[in-house]
Amino acid sequence: MTDCESTVRVDKWLWATRIFKTRSLASESCKAGKVKVADLKAKPSREVTPGDIITVRKNGVNMRLKVLEIIEKRVGAKTVAEYLKDLTPEEDYAAAREHRKTMPQFSRSSSTPRPTRKERQAWEEFFAKENK
Repeated sequence: MTDCESTVRVDKWLWATRIFKTRSLASESCKAGKVKVADLKAKPSREVTPGDIITVRKNGVNMRLKVLEIIEKRVGAKTVAEYLKDLTPEEDYAAAREHRKTMPQFSRSSSTPRPTRKERQAWEEFFAKENK
């Protein structure tokens, strides 16, 4: 499954190791500055090699991942551990879970086709706080 080359694009590696659901999401995160390689912002075309440390900001967690092997094709979830090592402290994951519990829950009945003004303002306020 590994390629004989010693480098691969960071967006492709993040997609192949199932950090992102699609390669375009991985690419957009790189462009938004949410992906760093060796503490430097990474463009989607940035090449990674085994031993590189990648920091990904996703779902309120700064995930630190160490590249163990190069991979270009997406693999099953059970084999992902062969290609990366998660260096993120468990406290960060726990803090993100607690933060999600305190977030407001937005729901509407299926009979209302679009959000009300109050719901829209609550969403805008919530996303304004998250993007800061």
